[in-house]
Amino acid sequence: MENATLNDEYGYVKDSKVFLKGYLDFPDRQIGEVKRTEQEAIDYFKNRFNIVLNKVEQLEREIDEALNKGSYLTKLIQLQRKLKGFDALGDFVPLLNRLEGKEEYLKGLIEVNQLKNLEIKRALIEDVKVAAAVTDYAAATDQIQEIKAKWIRTGPVDKEYQEEIETTFQQILDDFFQRRRDYFDEQNKLNQHRIEEYEKLIKITKTLSYAKDLDEAYAKARDVRNAWNNIGEVPPKRFFKVNKAYRHFLKLFYDKYNAAKGIEPKVRVDPRVLEQQKLLAQAEALLKSPDIIEASQEAKALLSKWKEIKIPFKLADKELSERFRMICDKIFELSYLARVISRKYPAFDLKSPEEQLRTKYRELEWLTKREKSDLEFAQLEFDRTATGDPEIDKQAAGRINIQKRKVQMKERILIEFERKLKAITG
Repeated sequence: MENATLNDEYGYVKDSKVFLKGYLDFPDRQIGEVKRTEQEAIDYFKNRFNIVLNKVEQLEREIDEALNKGSYLTKLIQLQRKLKGFDALGDFVPLLNRLEGKEEYLKGLIEVNQLKNLEIKRALIEDVKVAAAVTDYAAATDQIQEIKAKWIRTGPVDKEYQEEIETTFQQILDDFFQRRRDYFDEQNKLNQHRIEEYEKLIKITKTLSYAKDLDEAYAKARDVRNAWNNIGEVPPKRFFKVNKAYRHFLKLFYDKYNAAKGIEPKVRVDPRVLEQQKLLAQAEALLKSPDIIEASQEAKALLSKWKEIKIPFKLADKELSERFRMICDKIFELSYLARVISRKYPAFDLKSPEEQLRTKYRELEWLTKREKSDLEFAQLEFDRTATGDPEIDKQAAGRINIQKRKVQMKERILIEFERKLKAITG
């Protein structure tokens, strides 16, 4: 400070340069130059001190109010560094002490949280070991995905243990998914073998209609049917294809046999299919109900009853199921539209039939656009997060399919509304 021309509590001016007086282990440091007068320069840098004062106070408030306080440690350390090199005149020591106190506080919290996280992750390792030992791979995969989500949500642990527990957890997952791949590879081989057996029987069934001895062919058809039932299960989609071919050629033979023998066949319908047919008829009646909102509640009850009917895949009537599902979807969409209309248009019943239909069309058109937008977003999110494993992605894919079905039904109803409008207006 020798030869200083202006001296202040925290700094001084020397040779037209502004200096901050040394503090703690820091020596005197030039922080600026005199632009006009020495006093203006001193006042300018004293005012600049308010900047760091405000930053410290703001960070303290953020830490006090934050739920995840530990996440502020890096920000605090960065502010400490900034303070030590900040060009201003003021008492930096109390500010650095305050930050140092907060640093110790945060480090203590982080240490406690890391110990807690370590305990949680060790428990999750034991949980994933149990889940990985489950022989039902679909159920095991669901459990493991839940555990993995908890693992990801759990914060970091001390670096001393980080590599050990991450490696242990990942190894259990890798071993499980390798075993699962091996299992499904074997299942695929078994399924392929069974498909080949089905195809052999289809070829035999195809030849029955050309047999000269129908009685012998009839006995052969019985043997083929017994062999068919004993082959074993394959994935439903693959079975549907071979079963359709088998039923086709078998029917050709039985039609020829019955015609030759003068037999009038009696078609036996499974009682469970008959029950589904009754539910379909009830759903069709609900669709014509004047109170579609009340009908939607009854349709939900029909859906529950439908799900309770357990029919083997071989006996299921796919067209019947699709028809029932489509009618229920239509009821639900019309019910939702009716609720929107009643909320937005209290005097809706006073409108003419044409105006009512136009209002329904406009509202449903807007709902369809919104649903499409939601579907596009959901599809993008699914594409971004999908693992490529059908078992893992099945829940998200299921939700996408439901959204697609809703959009398709809205579009069908819009087409119906459009036809009705044309009929009214000529």
